[in-house]
Amino acid sequence: MTTTPAVFVGHGSPMNAIEDNRYTQAWSAFGDSFAKPTAILAISAHWYINATAVTSMAHPRVIHDFYGFPQELFDFQYPAPGDAKLAQHVGDIVEPVWVGLDDETWGIDHGTWSVLAHMFPHADVPVVQLAIDASKPLDYHLDLGARLAPLRDEGVLIVASGNVVHNLRAIDWRSPEQGFDWAQRFDDDARAVLSSDPSDLATLAQSDDYRLAVPTPDHFLPLAYLAGVASASATTPDVFVEGCTMGSLSMTSYVVR
Repeated sequence: MTTTPAVFVGHGSPMNAIEDNRYTQAWSAFGDSFAKPTAILAISAHWYINATAVTSMAHPRVIHDFYGFPQELFDFQYPAPGDAKLAQHVGDIVEPVWVGLDDETWGIDHGTWSVLAHMFPHADVPVVQLAIDASKPLDYHLDLGARLAPLRDEGVLIVASGNVVHNLRAIDWRSPEQGFDWAQRFDDDARAVLSSDPSDLATLAQSDDYRLAVPTPDHFLPLAYLAGVASASATTPDVFVEGCTMGSLSMTSYVVR
């Protein structure tokens, strides 16, 4: 039996959906590196609510959750089908954790579709999106990631989308290929933890750079799901593309094979 990978993607700007750069090329190459999954469970930084829920509609809407970008981006569509059976199964597999079924309020946001547009450009793989519960501590998300790990043996690709470093207030638009010293240090620290013991992810909060790198937890928490999957699989993630951009964003992405 072949186990489907799990991945954490540093998704950065929504413009990556329509751009060709070394990050989007890496996402595309990743999508070509294994058999097409039966479905995708996406954990995006942009569905950050006070509950754990999954989308369960047949045709999830494409959410353009940003402003100030070119019209081409607002016109972009990713018409992937949903998967109500997978949504229900997610709730079953993580018991006793409660997972709500959302059949009308959310859909697929840019943290998901900007990445999948390169991995699976034909939008022909069903997508279910999991909300990040903002009321829960990091250990909850690590545990939930571990509970989701068996989905990989069923052909489900787990895609966690956020950024190890995400500080929009500190962005330097003049530095598209560089990170501030503190951003690069924290990115390196995260890599060291993940390559040693992913279950120790919470120790990064002790870093002197944590408050700058993670001013809010929404983009960091998707990494906990990959760390949980890795821990449950008794392995460590590999980096498949790395780097910082615009000073205060990390685009480093990891895969668990």
